[in-house]
Amino acid sequence: MIPVVDHILGYFSWDLAVDLGTANTLIYVGGKGLAIREPSIVATHKRTKKVIAIGLDAKKMIGKTPLNITTIRPLKDGVISDYDTTLAMLSYFVHKVHKKPGFRFSFPRPRLVIGIPSQITEVERRAIFDVAKKAGAREAFLVEEPMAAAIGAAIGVEDANGSMIVDIGGGTCEIAIISLGGIVVGRSLKIAGDTMDRDIISYVRTRYGLAIGEKTAEEVKIQLGSAYVMGLEKQMTIRGRDLERGLPKSIKLTSTQVREALAPTISTIVENIRDTINDAPPELASDIAERGIVLCGGGSLISGLPKLISHEVKMPVAVASEPLSCVVLGCAKLLSDKILLERVK
Repeated sequence: MIPVVDHILGYFSWDLAVDLGTANTLIYVGGKGLAIREPSIVATHKRTKKVIAIGLDAKKMIGKTPLNITTIRPLKDGVISDYDTTLAMLSYFVHKVHKKPGFRFSFPRPRLVIGIPSQITEVERRAIFDVAKKAGAREAFLVEEPMAAAIGAAIGVEDANGSMIVDIGGGTCEIAIISLGGIVVGRSLKIAGDTMDRDIISYVRTRYGLAIGEKTAEEVKIQLGSAYVMGLEKQMTIRGRDLERGLPKSIKLTSTQVREALAPTISTIVENIRDTINDAPPELASDIAERGIVLCGGGSLISGLPKLISHEVKMPVAVASEPLSCVVLGCAKLLSDKILLERVK
């Protein structure tokens, strides 16, 4: 695009912070607030590849589509697994923001700050950058998610003191120790919320011979998921397909059973948190012991998880005030702080 025209269109566009997550996409409009929080799901026609629905509308179709329609999660483990579908989804969300009442132009050319997993390959990074540019961005900046989450959680990332953030999302769990505007020690695990859903599906299948879908598993995780023994155990009735008879069947699940199902994944996350602390320089480990660990992401809302981590690593653990929005809020702060953006991108 001609630079002058690009500049003019940019003037009439809003700058956007984007959390392009495996499970959900969040978009924050600079100076306005959170405008989009929708599932990262796209429904397409199998033969023509035509996009039929995106976001909330596509999620409603999961497990209910005819043979000629399929629902796709275009991101896997925090990175692009289907380039064209990811491009269609991001373009849709960018245009949807600019079509809201009060927005100024229908041909957006925004600046984008996008949170990405740490430790991804250069090819995966380039794919996200290219999608951002083709979705209409006149400028695109990629920031590692643990850094963005720490900024969004109001942690002083530029301080000389060490801080620790654990972001448990849908596709990845990002663990990082941050000091002086950089990640000193970090790990990116490809186990997180989606893995927990699969754990529940596998547990119910093995123990009860019942097949359940992703939506049911996610609901069970939200309602009954726990990492530590609860004072009052809960239960709920779920429905699925009996694998032996092929007919609908209902069972009751308890929070104790779900805790058993989630135990392997949660244990792996806790073990990696401990290992990350062990890898940290002694001075930073001392800072973390004093300041504690901050949790964010949807996985941080698992009941009893902060208590379990605190018990295992012998340090204070707290959940961020807005755990589901930390990454996008951090990206939003970077939109208005060019000096910090240059330092951490």
